[in-house]
Amino acid sequence: MFVGQPEFVENPENRCPVVLLVDTSSSMSGQPIQALNEGLRAFKEAVMKDEQASLRVDVAIVSFGPVELVQDFVTIDQFDPPALTAMGLTPMGEAIDYALDLLEGRKETYRQNGIQYYRPWVFLITDGAPNPDSPWQAAAHKIQDAEAQRKLSFFAVGVQGADMGTLQRITPAERPPLMLNGLDFRAMFLWLSDSMVRVSSSTVGSDMVALPPVGWGQIAT
Repeated sequence: MFVGQPEFVENPENRCPVVLLVDTSSSMSGQPIQALNEGLRAFKEAVMKDEQASLRVDVAIVSFGPVELVQDFVTIDQFDPPALTAMGLTPMGEAIDYALDLLEGRKETYRQNGIQYYRPWVFLITDGAPNPDSPWQAAAHKIQDAEAQRKLSFFAVGVQGADMGTLQRITPAERPPLMLNGLDFRAMFLWLSDSMVRVSSSTVGSDMVALPPVGWGQIAT
């Protein structure tokens, strides 16, 4: 007799996975990293207000500056927002590869435990450009292939100083990168929480979810 993993026995709800792929290189030190940490706390608080979403939204955090798994997948009710610190360079390509592998592993775990899941989100936040030796072009191809196969939805947000030209080459054409207004991470994460609540209350496999308007950023021109 198959016995599922305890987390899925205790909580057999559908899952709405999101990987937060956050730049923690040294240029994020000071106010930017503080505002990012405050945004993560706001994200948890907002999703927790919706009982169903708190059991369905499955979050992981991958930081890069070096690449590190800060938080493996947990539902929001089990999520303890970390205090990120800024250091190092910007290995963006390696971080994207790591996040995609992490996501594939999580999807396989869902399948093994009979858990249905919504199309995953990968949410990249950066204030810089990839290291010169970072294989970001190959990572961009993987993102675009996965998007084309409807395996995930990829979002990119640039903080002041970000190389928006590179982000435009990574993101799918129909979802260009957004430039964050100042350091308004709180508004961005509240938008993300509202989006996750909407997706997690929809039907698995449906792409007809209307996301809230973006008031925290704008498309760079």
